[in-house]
Amino acid sequence: MPRRRTQLSVQQILICGAAIVTLSMGIRHGFGLWLQPITQAQDWSRETFALALAIQNLVWGVAGIFAGMLADRFGAFRVIVGGALLYAAGLLGMAWSTSALVFALTTGVLIGMAQSATTYAVVYGVIGRNVPADKRSMAMGIAAAAGSFGQFLMVPTEGFLISSLGWQQALVALALAALLMMPLAWWLREPHLRAGAGHFREQSILHALQEALAYPSFRLLMAGYFVCGFQVVFIGVHMPSYLKDQGLSPQVASYSLALIGLFNVFGTYASGWFGERLQKRHILAFIYLARSVVIAIFLLVPLSPMSVYVFSAVMGVLWLSTVPPTNAAVAQIFGVAHLSMLSGFVFFSHQIGSFMGVWLGGYLFDRTGSYDIVWYIAIALGVAAALINLPIKETAIVRIPAPQAA
Repeated sequence: MPRRRTQLSVQQILICGAAIVTLSMGIRHGFGLWLQPITQAQDWSRETFALALAIQNLVWGVAGIFAGMLADRFGAFRVIVGGALLYAAGLLGMAWSTSALVFALTTGVLIGMAQSATTYAVVYGVIGRNVPADKRSMAMGIAAAAGSFGQFLMVPTEGFLISSLGWQQALVALALAALLMMPLAWWLREPHLRAGAGHFREQSILHALQEALAYPSFRLLMAGYFVCGFQVVFIGVHMPSYLKDQGLSPQVASYSLALIGLFNVFGTYASGWFGERLQKRHILAFIYLARSVVIAIFLLVPLSPMSVYVFSAVMGVLWLSTVPPTNAAVAQIFGVAHLSMLSGFVFFSHQIGSFMGVWLGGYLFDRTGSYDIVWYIAIALGVAAALINLPIKETAIVRIPAPQAA
């Protein structure tokens, strides 16, 4: 009688998981291309659009904690299917909303919840449960790189859809593309996972969270990740409009975001490689400081398509390269028993920064007619994050064993 398989194959997880992350992250990375078409068609301010995306990032951060818990309990398949349906509904709402409130509820709340169920937290859970420990880090690196490749692949595609179909029909096409995550999720069903199945942990969830929040290095990691969210989401959403305001064509913006995604593939791998050889706090400090230097140079040199492409390539190397050392540091300090939850809280800090970056960009532009102040804030925050990460202690936390019951 053939032996029943208890785990998914590594190839199956990587192909399907990477495809899901490519679609989910790729679609969201192109939202900045809709800022001007939607605000002009609806006669809204940029702050209205930016606030909806700020809500989206905040909801993603909050819901991500619970999406990971649900995936651990009931399996990734159900969670991803639900996320794909929410994604399609949110994109349709983004296309046909006629009021700022409905736009915020669909683009912000629905798509934010969808992203929490179809991105890294859920896919990483499948990898952690099914991939051997000696291959786990590389598998997670491939999944992370898939999100970057999704940006490289999807952003020009979305620009083409807008120019050929119009902005509303382009969103309808993306809604149909989001539904492709459902059949892909079918291949991530875990035969060994049953509803209610759990894993023995010496710490309760509450104890693990209290321990982490009381530990200074954890709070420093959260503060640094706040800056990461502020910088990348401000650039990702407002860069197309900034370039158009400066007289550059929409194609330059599309190529810019695509280059960021392409070069982030290399940056993510390099960050993971260096993380095995250097202290992670030094890697993070370098990344944040380098971002500030790159932004400052970009603002100082004459703006041209070539300067945009060079900026995008270099910033792409630094884009999500904070993810491997940040999560690896959390695992190194606290272990892996509650890694998904603790990483979720660190990511929540990232999303608060994302909320501030995208909303403040729209708010200050509407008040001043320029993005200059937000660029300067991004530079200052990068320097602060570099200094914040230097005191982090990466050694494993020492726990006092609980007394044995009589």
